[in-house]
Amino acid sequence: MRKRNERRSSIETAFGHLRSTVATALGAAENELERVRASYAQREFAQRIAAVGLSRVEREPSLVCEARDLAFDGAMQEARSEREQIFTEWSGYGPDRLAALVAEAAPGTAGRPWQDWLGEPGTAEASSLPPQLWHIGSGHVPGSPDPRPFPVAVPMIDEAHLRITSNRQSLEAREALVQNLVLRMLSHYKPGLVRVHVWDVAQLTGTLPGLYPLTNAGLLTAHDPTRLGEMLEELSDHIRRIHTSALNGGHISLRALAEDTGQRDEPWRIAVLFGDGEPLREEQQQQLQRVARNGLACGIQLIVADLPMTVNSSVESVTLHAEDARTSMTGPEAVVRLDAPPSRELVTKACSAIATEFVTRRSRVRTFADLVPETLWVQRSASGLQAPAGFHEGEPVKVTLGDASPHTLIGGPSGSGKTNFLYSMLGGMVARYSPDELELYLLDFKEGVSFAQFTPGRRDPTWLPHAQLVGVNVNEDREFGLALLRFLATEMRRRADAAKQHEVTKLEELRAENPSGRWPRIVAVIDEFQYLFAERDTVSAQATSLLEDVARRGRSQGIHLVLASQDVSGIEAFWGKPAIFEQFILRIALPKARRVLADQNEAALALPRWHAVINHESGVKHGNEVARIPDATAKGTFDELQRRLWERRQEGAAPPRLFDGSLLPALSELPDFTGLTTVEESPVALLGQVIDVNGTAAAMRMERSPGRNLAVIGSVRVDAVSVLGAAALSLARQHEPGRARFTLLGLVEEVAPDVEQLKDKLNALDQQVDVRHGVDAAVEVVGEFARKIDERSGSIENAAAPEYVLFFGVDAAHSAMEKKNADFTSGLDHLRKLLKQGPEQRVHVLGWWRSAQRVKTTLMGPVDEIGAWVAFDVHGQELSSFAAGQLVHWSPRARRGLFFDRSVHSQPEVVLPFDLAGALAADAPEEDAE
Repeated sequence: MRKRNERRSSIETAFGHLRSTVATALGAAENELERVRASYAQREFAQRIAAVGLSRVEREPSLVCEARDLAFDGAMQEARSEREQIFTEWSGYGPDRLAALVAEAAPGTAGRPWQDWLGEPGTAEASSLPPQLWHIGSGHVPGSPDPRPFPVAVPMIDEAHLRITSNRQSLEAREALVQNLVLRMLSHYKPGLVRVHVWDVAQLTGTLPGLYPLTNAGLLTAHDPTRLGEMLEELSDHIRRIHTSALNGGHISLRALAEDTGQRDEPWRIAVLFGDGEPLREEQQQQLQRVARNGLACGIQLIVADLPMTVNSSVESVTLHAEDARTSMTGPEAVVRLDAPPSRELVTKACSAIATEFVTRRSRVRTFADLVPETLWVQRSASGLQAPAGFHEGEPVKVTLGDASPHTLIGGPSGSGKTNFLYSMLGGMVARYSPDELELYLLDFKEGVSFAQFTPGRRDPTWLPHAQLVGVNVNEDREFGLALLRFLATEMRRRADAAKQHEVTKLEELRAENPSGRWPRIVAVIDEFQYLFAERDTVSAQATSLLEDVARRGRSQGIHLVLASQDVSGIEAFWGKPAIFEQFILRIALPKARRVLADQNEAALALPRWHAVINHESGVKHGNEVARIPDATAKGTFDELQRRLWERRQEGAAPPRLFDGSLLPALSELPDFTGLTTVEESPVALLGQVIDVNGTAAAMRMERSPGRNLAVIGSVRVDAVSVLGAAALSLARQHEPGRARFTLLGLVEEVAPDVEQLKDKLNALDQQVDVRHGVDAAVEVVGEFARKIDERSGSIENAAAPEYVLFFGVDAAHSAMEKKNADFTSGLDHLRKLLKQGPEQRVHVLGWWRSAQRVKTTLMGPVDEIGAWVAFDVHGQELSSFAAGQLVHWSPRARRGLFFDRSVHSQPEVVLPFDLAGALAADAPEEDAE
């Protein structure tokens, strides 16, 4: 960009120097003559009088005239000498320098003779910046001692409008000039990137006849001479659309957008207006002025011939005479000879080739590969996200996420292609924006794995670098959708706080003020989001509140929601909250979709398969854009793009976190587990995984304080064994080898293999393990620990090594522990003492009870000694007494539990039990692992 500006400055300087030189050369004599005339006249006259004598002059008056003539001739000679010196200076470097600059600023078809390129369709992409100058002829300065001509060019596309003034003798030259310029622009870019509009007040047809083959392809529109207002209104509508879509991120022009992002999909529009010198009607004149004033920023180039136009915009002028012309670039002193036009036959043939190429390209069935740019990751998301999602007649149809259209609502019945559309839309975005510009959070509520492809798998180790979180099979885990909304709300507040510190209000300004920070735009996609609001419960209520907050305030912080659903009309949580959907400006309707577009907009009902209505106007009919969506799920489409992006990922980049509701988290792979280190006090027991964005472990801190015991409640053995086993293994990792002692009590027959397996894992960590089976062993063990507690009382500072007593089926030993001993104490008394006094002596109980009522029976009163619990297959109303008396809303779900720690939680949270397979290998000493 800087180099282009420097070149532009050089060109302007060169042309300015030409104008200055010519003006000085031609005007120097006249200016100098006035100055030296008096001086020379006086000097020469005085010298002459002195030479001949005053008396003689008085006798011969003719001598006075002779003296004056001599003075005038001297002044003229000096003026001519000065003019020749100026011309010599210009001739020494001016023409060559000017020719070099014009050649650099007018490359290819913009500057070369038409014989070199006419008939060959252009190859330049829309994203490439247009030439700064366009050749129109050659010039020379009459009276210059240097006869060499210099090239004459004018700024056009994105730079300046062109105004042409002619007379009756130069009408042919006027048409030839316009035709040559239009041909240069048409032939520079790929067919379709330049569209032409022609209006001639004098004739309905016949103007620029060589260009008419373009009409068949829709590249040229000849407007009725009586309907100029319709043409100007069409151009005005185009300007409004550009401002509300492409320029909604803060860029002042399409050229600025292309320079900043490398993206420009909008074609240029060349509007040619031929007048007859008469002014337009007042209304039309005002329309023309508005188009001229705002058109250049939106890719509209005006070529106005013999039509009065006064506008506060960049306008270059060409004045045509019978055999030559003058331009505002070179000044009135330089005479311009226009380029000779090609023959009508050649022009027609060239335009036919352009039209044929365009039609061929447009009619070709576009594939997913056409959504991917040649160069990956070149765009910046500071002002928003924009990428094609499909095609209309071969041209890309884009989706835009920014301040003007912050969120997206996608609707379509089952089988209509929602997943394919999401792949196409996301594919266009991830190909254009790097992971530093765009992060994705993807959640699929239906029973499928639509987004699992974006994570590494056994057959395909690649993953999508932009993806941070992928959730699949979460029909039963609505809390995960709630967790995602909580994360987005937290991130939104974090960004808002950062913006406040920098005294700005939105992400684009924050990125400008804090360029070293990492502030990517976030796109959160929730497919079949209606499942999140399927029930009337606290999850729906909290999710509705969070969704409304993120939808309303997320736009300014670069957080965008994409919600996809089969039908949104039945979501009770949104009744009376229309403000939520009002934020979803971008509406995508797939075939047969209802309630996504505006009520009177039924465009989706007639859509064929593989198509979608893309609407950036809240579903209002005039915003409809119909696009054909390519297949993005077949082999070699998105998967191939993902492989390319994965190979470009930053070194050390982490794969996205996968939450699969059909799978249990592996303890050996959990960062909270693998990151455990030796601690002196208060180790934590990991019990399961919380349903949140980060996959945090549910942890209980084993402090030397009352109540630091754990109860696992429920009848499902595999869940109870998972919680107790994970707790034991995580605690063992935090103690020096041999420092901790674990007592494992298998009180029900079915847990015997699990207890033995856990013993082997603890032995591999070099911890002390005591394993006993049977209810009698339970009575014996609680008695031993009751005596230990009595012995340790009063000597807390010198307490022995920590001990953990794991009961597998406490309630199975209830009858045996009820029996009184000789000292009138029972095993239950010893157990209660252990629960009440043990934690302060670094003795903690982790027990499994097979029902909530059996826990209460064991404790015989308040449950304060149970500081934390995890419950499976237990209804919420049975857990109220364990949750500080609050009402617990919970219905049992397979492989899901509730976790509550009275020292941490205000209400229970859902957890997933761990899969302990592989934990032994992870915990084994290095030599064993080898």
